[in-house]
Amino acid sequence: VQPMEFAGETHSDKRKRVGEAIAEDGAEFAAITAPPSIAWLFNIRGGDVARSPLALGAALIKSDGTATLFVNPDKMTDEVREHLGNEVALRPEHEFQDGLHALKGHAVSVDPGLASAWVFDQLTEGGAKIVRRRDPVLLPKAIKNATEIEGSRQAHIRDGGALTRFLHWLDTEAQSGQIDEIEAAVKLEQFRAALGQVKDLSFDTISGSGPNGALPHYRVSTASNRKLERGTLYLVDSGGQYPDGTTDVTRTVPIGAPTAEMKERFTLVLKGHIGLSMARFPKGTTGGQLDTLARLPLWQAGLDYDHGTGHGVGSFLGVHEGPQRIAKVNSDEPLKPGMIVSNEPGYYKTKAYGIRIENLIVINGPDPIDGGERPMMWFENLTMAPINRDLVEPALMTDGELTWLNAYHAEVRAKISPQIDGEAKSWLEAATAPITR
Repeated sequence: VQPMEFAGETHSDKRKRVGEAIAEDGAEFAAITAPPSIAWLFNIRGGDVARSPLALGAALIKSDGTATLFVNPDKMTDEVREHLGNEVALRPEHEFQDGLHALKGHAVSVDPGLASAWVFDQLTEGGAKIVRRRDPVLLPKAIKNATEIEGSRQAHIRDGGALTRFLHWLDTEAQSGQIDEIEAAVKLEQFRAALGQVKDLSFDTISGSGPNGALPHYRVSTASNRKLERGTLYLVDSGGQYPDGTTDVTRTVPIGAPTAEMKERFTLVLKGHIGLSMARFPKGTTGGQLDTLARLPLWQAGLDYDHGTGHGVGSFLGVHEGPQRIAKVNSDEPLKPGMIVSNEPGYYKTKAYGIRIENLIVINGPDPIDGGERPMMWFENLTMAPINRDLVEPALMTDGELTWLNAYHAEVRAKISPQIDGEAKSWLEAATAPITR
């Protein structure tokens, strides 16, 4: 059970809201098969999927908010049964077919992007009227409530403490060039585990040294494992699953002294990261419209990256969720207050090194701007961890960008410092000290 202290809304209220959306779609029922939608809607979490706290199953939601949940009865604890109450009928997973066949003559909303062909076949066989619509849970799940946003803030501060300890360890232990990618990933996992609240990683850590870092979705294995050699960059993209939030963060660190080119490319990526972070934008703006802000400094230098700039992130759910994203394509969903997205521009030099700077950000507002006429939405940084100073070339940055970076580092210092002590605390002071020209 995902308790109210983390969920912020009862499953009864969620079902009523989703029921209204089903009616607006012109349907009487919705067939829900996506595990994150089921987890969010019923305020339950499970352990059927690696790295995501999900239970496998299916649900039929009626437009009045009542529901039938089809799930393995062996996985249903008394606590979950009591939590679901009498408005949710529980049936074994294998009876989902019967449930679909029973909808003869009824209008049933199904998401063609999420439901399998089998679901459509069963509804057709049973004589239901199929209404092709987006899963009605996706948008309400993406728009976090105040409790979920505050939970994410707290999860990120704790996670930032673990990441800061790891970055300190990298700076002191890995500069010899003897640590390898697997050892580094294990060490980071140990720092997260030491918090005592992490339920799992949110995905397998991307721990890439040198040319491996140039592969955006690299997964380290014993065959590919490289040492963090001096003269290279090390890229680490990782995250944790906490009861109050899901984290996803990338930092790039030099091992030994970075080259002038590495510093220039890193600073261009940082400028794009800051450009997106500082954006103000009106109601109706899409992720596709903002994507250019993160790429512009790279474009002006004849460079780019071949992945999206940002994806949605769940609340103790999947580390990738929609419908919002910030990318060149498939990003026409209007951004709304309460959505959490990643801000992760990068640059990858084939067979040499990779750079990515990733924070999670939440959309706030819309708020008025002094002297302005229209209220604008804005991004708040959730991720709290130092951005490597040794890779920053201040001469390439504007005054506004330096002000942003110094203010961000001051916030990191204020929030992370109380959680750490000793050498790591002194290291953090230096790692977040103001940068000047």
